[in-house]
Amino acid sequence: MKDPRPCSIADALALVGEKHSLLVLREVCLGNERFDQLVRNIGAPRDVLATRLRRLVEAGVLEKVTYSERPQRFLYRPTPAGLELEPVLMTLMAWGDRHLRGENDRPMVLEHACGHELVPVVTCSTCGDPVRHDDLTAHPQAPGWTTAGPVAQSPVGPPTVP
Repeated sequence: MKDPRPCSIADALALVGEKHSLLVLREVCLGNERFDQLVRNIGAPRDVLATRLRRLVEAGVLEKVTYSERPQRFLYRPTPAGLELEPVLMTLMAWGDRHLRGENDRPMVLEHACGHELVPVVTCSTCGDPVRHDDLTAHPQAPGWTTAGPVAQSPVGPPTVP
């Protein structure tokens, strides 16, 4: 079997695609930085949570800061890379509110600094327009790949597109 498509989404999911990892990010972005707060608010087993925290720290998504020497205790804070994931969480939350919960069953509402409820929208950084599926064109950059999949290898001559 040929290797799967090279993909930054797959790479990101390998790090943060597990449920408890995203919930850790939710909590630290809400300001809950202590292990006991994370355990309580996420509901993950302590060993699972410790493993996720270690991995997020190793990847540079969170930083571990000592707040007590005896006993040794730590805070977990988002790094700039971790804060870059916050819009992903906001968009995922908005999708869950719309498609899984409904307008009257939202567990949390985010208020923007302007005083209004935040409704996250992905926009183009150049023109500022909202991004819609029909406005996108994919340009695969990985050698040997098209949007349809891997390029068929010809036994003689250059690769051919299926």
